[in-house]
Formats: sequence, C-alpha cells, structure tokens
Amino acid sequence: MTLGDWVAETGERIRNDGWRGVDTSAYEFYKGILRRLGGRRDYGESIYDQPWDALVVLDGCRVDCMQEVAGEVSFIDRVGRFQSAGTRSDEWMRANFSERDCSDTVHVTANPNSEQHLDSANFALLDEVWRDGWDDELGTVPARAVTDRAISAGREHDPEKLVVHYMQPHFPSIPDPIPGDAMSRDEFGSRVGVWERLRRGDLTRERVWESYRENLRYVLSDVSLLLGNLDAHRVVVTADHGNGFGEWYVYGHPDRVPIRVLREVPWVITTATDSGSHDPESWMHGTETAVADRLSALGYR
Repeated sequence: MTLGDWVAETGERIRNDGWRGVDTSAYEFYKGILRRLGGRRDYGESIYDQPWDALVVLDGCRVDCMQEVAGEVSFIDRVGRFQSAGTRSDEWMRANFSERDCSDTVHVTANPNSEQHLDSANFALLDEVWRDGWDDELGTVPARAVTDRAISAGREHDPEKLVVHYMQPHFPSIPDPIPGDAMSRDEFGSRVGVWERLRRGDLTRERVWESYRENLRYVLSDVSLLLGNLDAHRVVVTADHGNGFGEWYVYGHPDRVPIRVLREVPWVITTATDSGSHDPESWMHGTETAVADRLSALGYR
C-alpha cells in the first residue's frame, strides 16, 4: 500500500468512526507525519525572552481552559498567549534551560522529567519536589507540596528568578478523578491513559474536559496561596505545553507536534506579596516509587 493509499484509507476510517477505528500503530504513524510537516524543532519562544521575577508553570494547561475559569480567579485580569518552546515537558525543559546559564534561577519542580533534562549545577537551586512529595495514592504530586516548597525557597533564598512547576492540570485529576487513571506503580501497564481512552471513544470529550477543568481550578487555588506568601513584583502564570482534545486528531501532548493547541499556552501577568499568612510544611516524607516508574506513568517512556 502506498502512503497516499494509507492516508486515504485512514482518513475514511476517521470520518466514519473517529479514531475509534484506527489502531495505535496507525495513530503513531500519523503523529510521525505531523512531526515531519511541523518542520524545524526550534519553534516557540524562550521563557527568558520575557520579563518576570517568578514564573508559575501549570503542566499541560490549555489557553481556552484558563479563559473558561479566569472569571473565578481574583489574580487573573487577562489571559494572554505565549508560544511555548515545547509540546511536552521534557522538550520544554531542554529548550528553555539546557543552553542557558540559570545561576540566577531557583527552580522548584514537581515534574520527574527534571531527572534527565535539568542539571542542578546549572541553577542557584533545583528543588525536585517529586523525589519526596509524590503521593502514590493520588498518583501525582499534590499542589500543596509544590506551594510549600516554593514559599520556603522564596523566603530562604530570595532568588532573582523563581520557577515553580506544578503537576496540575496534567492528569490524574485530584478533585475529579477518572476511575482507573491514578498513576500508581502497580496499576500502570494494566490500563491505558485518559488520552488514549478518549481517542478510542471509551471516554467522552465532555467528561475528560470536566475533570481537566476541575484539576485546573484545584491548582489555581494553590497558586493564589503562593501569591499571598511570596515577594515577586512581576509574576507570570503559564504552562509548558497544551493538550490536544482531538484537534488535528491529536490527543494529549505528543512531542515535536507543534500544532496550535499544544504549543500555545496561557500567559497571565500578576504580582505577589508575602503576607506571612502561611507556614509551609516540610513535605519530606519518603517514597519508594522509582524515578522510571514516575516518568513512565506520566507517559514518558
């Protein structure tokens, strides 16, 4: 079968059945085509090209979802747009930090990709919250662990620049979990993730969006707490990448697929003043979950 025949046949199956009728190997091949069509890999902008004192990164947050909840959040006046330098967290980390001297930056992250893609020697401080803040029952790092560590870092180090990378609204959703989606080490491998289940038609877009939106509300509540306990004149709330809900037949956030909903992220400008109203917990309880298990559970094989 020629490539043209495959595209025609696959297109017909998509029109008739959606991606439910297309197997995983065909879907992976289709994403490969999008990567080739996307051209250069150095798309997007560096976060350091813009002025900020503190950068709050919400993992996998879409612009339209942020716009949907913005009216409920006191610190959001306007939701701007920014062209991210990655469509997956590891890609975003390499693009923004690997070629720059980050000795002016304290980086607090819940994303385990830091193990492979961030160099602690390159930062004033790299605090990998996932190492001791991962909750096996929730299957992720709760927002409060990140908030507390960021507040502590801000008060103790008074950094020139502070990056705070939350795991939400990336699935699993803490306030509105979808059954079977918790990223525990024992369960992973016996089920497929939310995005694959959505692609197959086992979950509706409405159900997944509802869970995703609630997870965004959840993390924004903690961002509000952070902003009241941090001194930073110019704070930007943004994301490392977006997520596909079927646009261009893409689900989730595959790497190097620079379609708009993956590379365009929110850019909310606000400020922060430390009122001293919150005393952070230590969040130093241990965990036996291995780095590889956490990365695999997040979809980074």
